Amino acid sequence: MRGAAVVPAPQRAPGGGPGGAPGARRRRLDLLLVERGLAPTRERARAAILAGEVLVDGQPVAKPGRLVPSGAIITVVPRRPRYVSRGGEKLEHALRTFGLDVRGAVALDVGASTGGFTDCLLQHGAARVYAVDVGRGQLDWRLRQDPRVVVRERTHAAHLDARTVPEPVQLATVDVSFISLVRVLPAVARRLAPGGLIVALVKPQFEAGRGMAPGGVVRDPAVHRRVLTDLVAWARRQGWGVAGVTASPLRGPKGNREFFLLLVPDPRQGGRALLDDAALAGAIEAAVAAPAEAEACGA
Repeated sequence: MRGAAVVPAPQRAPGGGPGGAPGARRRRLDLLLVERGLAPTRERARAAILAGEVLVDGQPVAKPGRLVPSGAIITVVPRRPRYVSRGGEKLEHALRTFGLDVRGAVALDVGASTGGFTDCLLQHGAARVYAVDVGRGQLDWRLRQDPRVVVRERTHAAHLDARTVPEPVQLATVDVSFISLVRVLPAVARRLAPGGLIVALVKPQFEAGRGMAPGGVVRDPAVHRRVLTDLVAWARRQGWGVAGVTASPLRGPKGNREFFLLLVPDPRQGGRALLDDAALAGAIEAAVAAPAEAEACGA
């Protein structure tokens, strides 16, 4: 759905006005988008409608289930992306859901890649972001030139030290692939200031173990639930607290579900209410059951 796309409506009946004759057949807007080839799936159609990208007879409509005349003229005008990748939209959801204010904070973005998380942190007021990635040359050029970004390439997350991140950080975000979070989170926690927090993106296909992700995709909600439960149990064995669990509103590559954990490595520093056993179980169930929209590319 790149660029403005318009599909002519069927010919209107005389005197019908916008959308066709009075009493004309009406259809759900998301279904019409798919039927006219303006969206490949209902998920994509729903995402475009909720994003305010869809006009019906020149007027924005923000409800996927809105019944519109089958003869209406439907236009799709994609928004300019707010962040350099849709990873920024994922993190924005987590910051909002967890009630995190990053204004003035020094942050660490582990697994920065193109820089979606870094971009989101900066746009929400972070004073400085250490962008760490094991690869090289992936970070968006605009972010690379931003004086608030400290680029740390060819750096493995499990080997973070004071030379890589020479000052304590108030918030660390983690988005890694092809490795379990338990391999990198201890090193990340050591770079935190007292009371610092970790927002970790959970990718079940890299946590579930061999044989649980055929084709690189985990579709079974029971596996999602087990992965989250196991990670929470691991964190608590380290003496950490868990202050939040939520689903990412966007799917990852190949349609994989993703989730966020808000971790408190030093609960003694206070400031965040921790989830008890019952609250954690409820939060995990809600996250697993939550809907996810269109596949996110370039996280």
